[in-house]
Amino acid sequence: MDGKPLLKNINMVVRDGEHHRIAGHNGSGKSTLANTISGNPMYTIDSGQIIFNGVDITKENATTRALMGIFLGAQNVPEISGLTILSFLKHSMIAHKHYDTGKDLSMGEFLEKTESVCQQLNIPKQWLNRCINVGFSGGERKRIMLLRLVLTQPKLAILDEPDSGADKDVQQQIVDTVKSMPDTTFLFISHQDSFTSKIEINQTTTLDNGEIVIK
Repeated sequence: MDGKPLLKNINMVVRDGEHHRIAGHNGSGKSTLANTISGNPMYTIDSGQIIFNGVDITKENATTRALMGIFLGAQNVPEISGLTILSFLKHSMIAHKHYDTGKDLSMGEFLEKTESVCQQLNIPKQWLNRCINVGFSGGERKRIMLLRLVLTQPKLAILDEPDSGADKDVQQQIVDTVKSMPDTTFLFISHQDSFTSKIEINQTTTLDNGEIVIK
């Protein structure tokens, strides 16, 4: 990004089914690492590899990585006027179904699954007709993130400060949702020990100035 090296000597393994935490002070490179793994084109990998499920995905774009099963719950998702949540979810689910099975997703199947997950997460159906993040509070945005997460059932979910802007009830909903997805590997970025302790972290990697701190 702008030719400035932001990460260096990063060597880490996240195991299947693990709840892995990325720790470090502000500016240490946590969000940069999350965006690099998910394929944000703003960041260029000069050397090294990202291996996902035994496949080198270093040169794959963000769309392909998402279809392969990498989910990013970004800390700050912009408002997108003119694009409803329902339309976004529909196109996302259609793409995932076709990538995984080569088959098309029927509208009936999509609506049935979406309604079921909305009920599970206690999300009002009228939210689906609103534009992405327009007029939503911080906690409501996190609940929409959970809706995307549960619908797509990714192999790896990277959640960048999911507790930020969420009250205790929403934080607990995040914890409950994570625990209900044992087949998904989670990579968390969070400053709150009280939140991560509820998630039951298996491993922590600490960054400082773009490098892993060796303890």
